[in-house]
Amino acid sequence: MSTDQPAPTLRLRELLAMGVGGMIGGGIFSVLGLAVRESGNAAPLAFLSGALIALIAGRAYVHLALAYREDGASFTYLERAFPKHLAVAGVAGWVVVVGYIGTLALYAYTFGAYGSHLLGHPDAHLLRMGLSVGVLLAFLGINALGAGAMGRLEDVLVGVKVVFLGALAAAGFAAYDPTKALPLVDRGVSSIFLGGALIFVAFEGFQLITNAVAETKEPDRNIPRGIYGSIVITTVIYVLVATVAVGTLGAQELQDAGEYALAVVAKPVLGPWGVIVVDIAAMLATASAINATLFGSARLARAMAKDRLAPKLFSFRARGDVPLAGIVVIAALAALLTSLGNLEMIASFSSMTFLLVSMGVCIASWRLRRETGAAPLGVGSALLLLGVALVLLVVFLAEKDRTALVFCGAVYAGVVVAHLLFERFGRAPASR
Repeated sequence: MSTDQPAPTLRLRELLAMGVGGMIGGGIFSVLGLAVRESGNAAPLAFLSGALIALIAGRAYVHLALAYREDGASFTYLERAFPKHLAVAGVAGWVVVVGYIGTLALYAYTFGAYGSHLLGHPDAHLLRMGLSVGVLLAFLGINALGAGAMGRLEDVLVGVKVVFLGALAAAGFAAYDPTKALPLVDRGVSSIFLGGALIFVAFEGFQLITNAVAETKEPDRNIPRGIYGSIVITTVIYVLVATVAVGTLGAQELQDAGEYALAVVAKPVLGPWGVIVVDIAAMLATASAINATLFGSARLARAMAKDRLAPKLFSFRARGDVPLAGIVVIAALAALLTSLGNLEMIASFSSMTFLLVSMGVCIASWRLRRETGAAPLGVGSALLLLGVALVLLVVFLAEKDRTALVFCGAVYAGVVVAHLLFERFGRAPASR
């Protein structure tokens, strides 16, 4: 394992911004319609069920991040837990990287969709694609300037986003009609947990914080507060906005609105200008998520390259300890996927990926519990919840969207094959 560490520059404020930015950008704007489609009036409870899974899994991340203070997060933890079977960590690490590429594509797609809507051409595919690729290129440049520049911009973007969504929720209660939200559990109790599994990608952002532990000031204090705090802040916003949305329009109208669900909510709540305001807010939210995700994913790829589980190219660092090669490659692949991919398939793949990754981290936490001090009951509870959510998601896709399930399986199989080929033909000496 490499031991060289960058100087700490990130405070609690930047960590909260990173976590909230990563979650909200891909959450309420991208998957609200999906949550309503599966959970109906209980969509706010679906977000709560996803938050419960994230909080319990987050405990494992906190224990491991403080015990092993290196870039890499889930990859590093599995490497520690299976020191004689590094292929486990290698495959898991690349699954995470591919998952991040999927979420970047999701955020960029949503940015382009709202941008096209704002410009009055919601069906212009080339315009949407151009905006999606353009925002990825913009944040490639910003992240290349270093963690400090990323953190300062993230503070601004997340602050604007939280204020707007809070204002939308507050104003929405004036138009709230409780009869539209009844019966609360209109599609069965299981739909709540299925909804939480489908939109788990909406809580993926908290994991990004552990990728920055080596660059965090006072990590013993700030890492736990950053992870738990960002999940709680995000959950409050999700539940309030989802409650207002269901009570203002009703589940069916929200479902019909699809990816522009919040824009439709804003019209009766904020007036004629509400749609424009939501379009701008959605672009800020997804831009913030791209910023945070690109930051963390490139550092994971660099950590893998240092330990000879990824091509040496990813270990290249520019001035300011920036993993430039990783940023460029990951942004390029996300640009390709957002140009060619399907939004719902990407969302399902991303949620399944991070459920799998979180299970892997909890397994690592169990194996390393003597070193980290993790409580066996807590780790076991997290594994149980994650396992149930994963089974629900797989069964749902098998029944409703087999193409998405095949896509997920093909990507995971491709990761395994690519790792085996790299081990056989491409492994190079460790970068120091």
